[in-house]
Amino acid sequence: MKPKHQRLIFIAFSMIFMVAAVLLTMQAFRENLVFFYSPSDLSQLSEKPSGLIRIGGLVEAGSINKLNEDSLSFSVTDGQDSIQVEYTGLLPTLFREGQGVVAEGNITGIKHFTASRILTKHDENYMPKEVVDSLKKTGRWQESR
Repeated sequence: MKPKHQRLIFIAFSMIFMVAAVLLTMQAFRENLVFFYSPSDLSQLSEKPSGLIRIGGLVEAGSINKLNEDSLSFSVTDGQDSIQVEYTGLLPTLFREGQGVVAEGNITGIKHFTASRILTKHDENYMPKEVVDSLKKTGRWQESR
């Protein structure tokens, strides 16, 4: 086989390998993509999202109900709308009423969400950008000093 043909074969296999690597990377990103919604955003959607999503807002005062030893339900609000969340597992230490929270899971019904993971802010100065933007839209955001 001539060196010219060997180079062409090498280039062809290299291109096939690069295309396959890009396609596999894009597929991995698509599978791990998680969208963020506020309760108001969810209520305005005509078609509810399927798959894993994140919702965020504040834990509504008086909404925490213990269902059994390791499950509870609570409402997440952004000031305009709220959504009922059920969660089974260990809660973050900072979880409480009025606390900024992000819940990751699936929508299981109208205004009902089943969370697989709960995230809270780690100190007084941190809140996810999406939650801050949502609270600013509704006028419930208060700047910390």
